[in-house]
Amino acid sequence: MGHGGNVIEELMADHREVEQLFSRIEALTTGSSELRGLVDEVTIELVRHSVAEEQYLYPAVREHVEGGAEIADKEIAEHAVAEKLMKHLEQMRVDDAEFHPTLQQMMDHVNAHIRDEEAQLFPLLRQACTAEALEDLGDKIRRAKAMAPTRPHPSAPDTPPANKLLAPGAGLVDRVRDFVTGRGGS
Repeated sequence: MGHGGNVIEELMADHREVEQLFSRIEALTTGSSELRGLVDEVTIELVRHSVAEEQYLYPAVREHVEGGAEIADKEIAEHAVAEKLMKHLEQMRVDDAEFHPTLQQMMDHVNAHIRDEEAQLFPLLRQACTAEALEDLGDKIRRAKAMAPTRPHPSAPDTPPANKLLAPGAGLVDRVRDFVTGRGGS
């Protein structure tokens, strides 16, 4: 979850982790008993990652990158789509007829978001911010991920200040639920 380095290094390490989880999911046979656990694991990582980006990365993009408000709004809208798909997956059984198509749709959407962020957003941010600012953002992202929710909350606020106020409480509740149910404990 916390990899170290500046914000771009941290988030790219998260991206590689998600891609590895997607590869493990794709390698499973259709009726595999591991599928629910892997989908829960990737959901936990994606939710934490998204919440941290919405709390710190996108406000920095708005502030430092030319045209940053439009970029941040687009990224947040993409997060909302992924979060709705993850919430739908969370509510389905793996043997549901819609589970695999929904899972594939979510993975395709997230992969496209990752490619776009790495090709477009990260270079703009690197150009617009000092090394010190990128390091500081990396620290903030790591702290936010540690406190972030672990379950999708599509109706929760996705911009500061409300998201910074509500996410830690939702994160605590989610971690308690995860502990009680054994979710994500692999």
